[in-house]
Amino acid sequence: MITMACIFMANDARAQDNYMPYSFDFYQKFNADLYSTSTSEHTALKPFFSIDSVFKSRYDSLMNYGADHKDHDLGYKKLFNEHLIDVKSLGSTFYADLLPDFEIGKDFSGSKNTNMTSLGFQLGGSIGARFFYNFSGYAGEAVYPEYLNTYINQVGIVPGQAYDRTLGQNPEWYYFTGVASYTASKFLNIELGRDKTFIGDGYRSELLSDNASPYFFFRLTGTLGSIRYMAMWTDMNDPSTTSQYGINRNKFGVFHYLDWNVSKRLSFGFFDSLIGFYTDDNGVARPFDFNYINPIIFTKPINNSSNDPDKSLLGLTGKYKISDGLTAYGQFALDEFHSTDFFSDDGAYDNKYAWQLGFRGTHLFGVTNLNFLAEYNTAKPYTYSARSAIENYSNNGEPLAQPWGANFRELVGRFNYSYERFDFSAETDFGRYGYDLNGLNEGKDIFELYTDPAQTYGNYTSQGLTTNMVYLQGKVAYILNPKYNLRLELGFIYRTEQNSAFDDHTNWLTIGLTSSFRDIYYDIASFKPH
Repeated sequence: MITMACIFMANDARAQDNYMPYSFDFYQKFNADLYSTSTSEHTALKPFFSIDSVFKSRYDSLMNYGADHKDHDLGYKKLFNEHLIDVKSLGSTFYADLLPDFEIGKDFSGSKNTNMTSLGFQLGGSIGARFFYNFSGYAGEAVYPEYLNTYINQVGIVPGQAYDRTLGQNPEWYYFTGVASYTASKFLNIELGRDKTFIGDGYRSELLSDNASPYFFFRLTGTLGSIRYMAMWTDMNDPSTTSQYGINRNKFGVFHYLDWNVSKRLSFGFFDSLIGFYTDDNGVARPFDFNYINPIIFTKPINNSSNDPDKSLLGLTGKYKISDGLTAYGQFALDEFHSTDFFSDDGAYDNKYAWQLGFRGTHLFGVTNLNFLAEYNTAKPYTYSARSAIENYSNNGEPLAQPWGANFRELVGRFNYSYERFDFSAETDFGRYGYDLNGLNEGKDIFELYTDPAQTYGNYTSQGLTTNMVYLQGKVAYILNPKYNLRLELGFIYRTEQNSAFDDHTNWLTIGLTSSFRDIYYDIASFKPH
């Protein structure tokens, strides 16, 4: 147990220059530095600050690639190396960009033309060495393949972004983020904004991922020697839950994470979270509990008893650098603990947990900048669900952890390679999960109440309508402007989803001009059968 008090022990200022929005593909470019056995970086809590780590020189080289070429005129540099508006003065900076996302494609399986049109903006800057801000917004519409339409029609959300404003038609949405960050001392950073947070060293996270839409947050992040500690308070919503009087029931989240670098090779992390609601079904506000603003980790243990109004989750993370080119990592999430059931094989419905094991590395086959990842993820039936819909582990209608919900097994592989301005990436994903069958809650859909399971005992992972998914994706991109990741991108997705009730296939080719660093996940599955 550790308190935030230990973080206020110094007054040394720390320079800060850039906030790095989290994107899995972009972050792979720093693997050689992050996972070197000669460094001791806190890699599990994302996004990063570029100045915080040894990879600053790598970041600067990526952001300024070709900018010093003497043969390039000002027009060329503005288009390919600089922000659209870039103002630097003594003690402050300001930048602004337009963010286009224009894409056309073809779903050959459904003989369907697809497209996406999104136009956004970002603006940001710094004041002095301690304060940084960034805001972005988008308006988008799209014609998607059928498997994504099925997901959107069931959930009501464009994956990872926002409400679908025209449910049942071609999706339209608005999306915005904003972060204001102040480095109060060498040991403490304070953030306020609307964005996402990712915890872990893998592609997926069983604890907290960037799968769901952005949410409002207030976050304290402290670093003291080999320990980094995060306390975060969030304001979230659930579009599927209203009270009996039609009241929209928003909810809140409290998250703590402690990352401990035992050595340059070995790290452990400790996580807890709590999801609660502001009002009961009758719209009566809950009394304020000062325990919720306590920044101490593990003040509330796992307890989902009938008289406890909140949903809690505990977690562990770990990584070990086997060599400069190979790191092992893992996670464990505990949703509910009853010792009698947990240490037996009776398949009790309240035996709820998830775990992850993976390996990642760089310079595969001796090729510089060829990064790889192999990862196994699984979650028992009913994990992340709760006694009432609003308490489940979600935001804006989507899971806060794994996008598949629960009751699944997944084996995923990722490859990334960069050469000058070219980026190449590939993904292989093999999954098995169980949909609800015959109107029974089999445990995949976290929005169902876990207190009404298909059976009390005899539950197993992928029970119900057992479904196999194969997902293959390849992308080739040419970076036009690294400052806001403007790129020409060609991509292809092959996806099958098969069970005894349906057999879906998708072969989707896309080409487009896209920008920003945000991740949008298409390797997802709906929560209910088609």
